[in-house]
Amino acid sequence: MVFPHMVIPLFVGRDKSIAALEEAMAADRDILLATQKEARVNDPGPDDVHTVGTIGAIIQLLKLPDATVKVLVEGRGRARLTSYLATDRYFLVRAEEVPEPVDVPVQARALMRTVVDGFAEYVKLNRKLPSELVGSAQTIDDPGRLADTIAAHLSIKTADKQGLLETEDPEQRLEKLYELMKAEIEVLEVEQKIKRRVKKQMEKTQKEYYLNEQMKAIQKELGETEDTQNEIRELAQRIQAKEMPDDVKEKTRKELQKLKMMSPMSAEATVVRNYVDWILDLPWNEVTEDKVNLTEAEVILDEDHYGLKEVKERIVEYLAVLKLVGITKAPILCFVGPPGVGKTSLARSVARATGRNFVRLSLGGVRDEAQIRGHRRTYIGSMPGKILQSLKKAKSSNPVFLLDEVDKMSMDFRGDPSSALLEVLDPEQNDTFNDHYLDIDYDLSRVMFITTANYLPNIPPPLKDRMEVIQIAGYTELEKLNIAKRHLVRKQLEANGLKDAHVQFPDGSLLEMIRRYTREAGVRNLERTIASICRKIAKEVVKEGGPSDKGTRVSLAMVHKFLKAPKYKYGVVEEKSEVGYATGLAWTEVGGELLGIEVVLLPGKGNLTITGKLGDVMMESARAAVSYVRSRAERLGLERDFYQKIDIHIHVPEGAIPKDGPSAGITVATALTSSLTGIPVRKDVAMTGEITLRGRVLAIGGLKEKLLAAHRGHLTTVLLPKENEKDFLDLDLPRSILKEIQIRYVDHVDQVLEAALETEDPRTILSGHHGEPRSVEEILGLPPQPLLVPPEPPAAPQIQ
Repeated sequence: MVFPHMVIPLFVGRDKSIAALEEAMAADRDILLATQKEARVNDPGPDDVHTVGTIGAIIQLLKLPDATVKVLVEGRGRARLTSYLATDRYFLVRAEEVPEPVDVPVQARALMRTVVDGFAEYVKLNRKLPSELVGSAQTIDDPGRLADTIAAHLSIKTADKQGLLETEDPEQRLEKLYELMKAEIEVLEVEQKIKRRVKKQMEKTQKEYYLNEQMKAIQKELGETEDTQNEIRELAQRIQAKEMPDDVKEKTRKELQKLKMMSPMSAEATVVRNYVDWILDLPWNEVTEDKVNLTEAEVILDEDHYGLKEVKERIVEYLAVLKLVGITKAPILCFVGPPGVGKTSLARSVARATGRNFVRLSLGGVRDEAQIRGHRRTYIGSMPGKILQSLKKAKSSNPVFLLDEVDKMSMDFRGDPSSALLEVLDPEQNDTFNDHYLDIDYDLSRVMFITTANYLPNIPPPLKDRMEVIQIAGYTELEKLNIAKRHLVRKQLEANGLKDAHVQFPDGSLLEMIRRYTREAGVRNLERTIASICRKIAKEVVKEGGPSDKGTRVSLAMVHKFLKAPKYKYGVVEEKSEVGYATGLAWTEVGGELLGIEVVLLPGKGNLTITGKLGDVMMESARAAVSYVRSRAERLGLERDFYQKIDIHIHVPEGAIPKDGPSAGITVATALTSSLTGIPVRKDVAMTGEITLRGRVLAIGGLKEKLLAAHRGHLTTVLLPKENEKDFLDLDLPRSILKEIQIRYVDHVDQVLEAALETEDPRTILSGHHGEPRSVEEILGLPPQPLLVPPEPPAAPQIQ
């Protein structure tokens, strides 16, 4: 569309329009330019053309090779079509010019300034228009011409432009123009926002692309391949697929993002990659389904272990609660007992009975707290602690976790590992266990922790308080026999390439090995003894070219042949009752033991010597026993000052083995009394109990282990403190043992002496009716000394 006062080039292709231009060039070069109502009409008629147009003068006409015409036209003013004179070859019309007002009112000038300012804003937003147009518009004084000039440069619809052309009043034209211009400005602003946003996104994408290309180029120069990028993509896929808490997943993604920006050859990249791998390898929500069939669990526990009734009941109780509640915190059990009783294998059996994975961690010799909690990532070669490392091996977050030898931990300048275990073994706080390496909370509440120990006092009290302690005593002779028949023999036959049909172990041979070749609370040495016989039989089978049809029956003679001379005596400890020797009972980490105590009296000046590598508590207990015997000298038929002329030597054999504890007090008192009175101690009596200066007998521990030791030694009578009578019902001893051992409870040393010393009438020992007190010579077994009479002084000389 052509506005007045504008010069614009036009391209004309219709025949009628070209004919009209040629006619105008032949005449005065004036032409009326009117807009077609519908551009789609190829052959318009008078009704298809607007009635208001622009009178223009043809400045230049140029015919183009494609039969079209390029014409340069200058608009001179508005005109209104009044009639059509011809329409055949071209449109010939009659038109009247629309005059422009000459006066410019003040309101029009104000409106002109507003329009010019708006046009300046429009030009600023529309980069297609040169900024010089604003300066040209500011120099125009005529409102109509200003409106036509600006309208010609606006990107508005043809209908809107036609409306401006048909508006004769300049002020109204300026107002319409300003409205259209403001609408276009708003559209341009929105376009600018969209362009900026798209540009920013494109710049970010282009930047990332450019940086990635640069990274690839650098890696290519360094000789690296695309393995690193493939690894990062693989890590991203694993993070997406891994089931873990949201905060853990978010932290892992941040670490992966840092890894992308690092050089693969840097040390920090290796640290971050290892960190991400550890997080992805840990079982966060991977759990195994618990078996809640109580009958099946009991069968599995009985298959794997003989006896151990209390432990099996506790596991079945846990499964019963789990079946009723659905989800419950796993118990934290502590199996305490001597070596070889099956604590470790029992934990493995618990895992099989509950249907859980099993993992074991030995704490023996651990002295660094970081082995439990891990090292921080700032250290070179840092790793998570053993807890999370073991869970990675278990591949589930609810395994049976065995912490073996929890009483063998120690501490040094690197920290106390037992203190780090306080959080691990506390059901109230182990659901947020924080490893120093990961620095992320990990839920340990679903883990079933089982700890083992040989010596309960070595476990720190705060740690022991967090666990449910289950005592596992040593096995009886009958239990060892059953374990050997059910498990050990079959295991060793298989290990040595033999079969049950080829080798048979009768009960008598197994009992011989139990009684005379092993002396232990567990069955480890028994298993080694059976393995030794199996190896010797395997050697003979190989030499003979194969097993015989009859098989091999391991008789007593074969046991003696293969194992040589017996290592231990079976029967009473001593062949006869002796003076100054008493048999006590001791508890050790490997079970109960017989403890012989010897007393020897020597001429001297009242010195007391105690030997046998004894601890402070046992030394004090021995001194207390000596003091008690001295206080009972008259009732024992001894001289009041007997101790001033003799030396007492108390010895506990096996001097290389450390011994401690107060339970040997009554044994020392009995051996000393026997030595002083010359009365032998019964060979078939064993005793244990702490002594006081008043002669009271106090309670002791390790009762079951001590009774088993007495049974192994074939002692028929055991003297126990009266206070331990209440503990007897919890021992769960077999009836066969109770039939062979007579248990007597005592609360005073006088009762001990009456039961232990071998005399016709025990009541006379402390009756005080012994005639003359025993002299030191009698006590020491020395001949009596002759009475020395001083010679009479010589008579005084008589003076004559």
